[in-house]
Amino acid sequence: MRVVIAGAGSVGRSIARELLAHGHEVTLIDRQPSAMRIASVADAEWLLADACEMPTLTEAKVDECDVVVAATGDDKANLVVSLLAKTEYGVPRTVARVNNPKNEWMFDEAWGVDVAVSTPRIMTAMVEEAVAVGDLVRIFTFHQSGADILELTLPDESPIAGIRVGQVVWPADTVLACIIRGDRPIAPSPDDTLEAGDELMFVTGREADEKELEHLLVAGPGAS
Repeated sequence: MRVVIAGAGSVGRSIARELLAHGHEVTLIDRQPSAMRIASVADAEWLLADACEMPTLTEAKVDECDVVVAATGDDKANLVVSLLAKTEYGVPRTVARVNNPKNEWMFDEAWGVDVAVSTPRIMTAMVEEAVAVGDLVRIFTFHQSGADILELTLPDESPIAGIRVGQVVWPADTVLACIIRGDRPIAPSPDDTLEAGDELMFVTGREADEKELEHLLVAGPGAS
């Protein structure tokens, strides 16, 4: 997979290192000479230019890439990069960083954003998750599809603790995507047993009923 990342700050470089470690091709773009820390991500291609300008995106061969990541510290720039990538270059997927939660409402398909990642929202969710065992926490929303990623830590008193995944009838439009047990992620199979303290990651569709899911996990089926 070929990925172009606009913004070579700490966030952009971290994303680049992860992608390179998984065998992907990465190009980093930044207009600030101080951001050109090429040795820190030596395997990436680097371009000193303004990613909000079409000649820059053309030089970066954005029309040949699979994903564009707008990871600058400027929300306006991230929106412009996403819009140009989607409308002018037909990039299949765009991921944009949201720096100010007040701007999150703009990061949708109208601006060419497939996935908006709000660092403050994710950090808030992690804080809530740490103190709210048994409560569903929304990690983030895919704006194009309306799907959500939700997390819940299974409390000790959960009626589905000790039950196999295949025995649970999940609400409509809800998929159990991952079980995190301790520091180990588990791809759930029907034979895996749910345990108290498990962190459960769900992907839910637009029509999913979050209250129904939370009720199942905490109160159990048939509870009043």
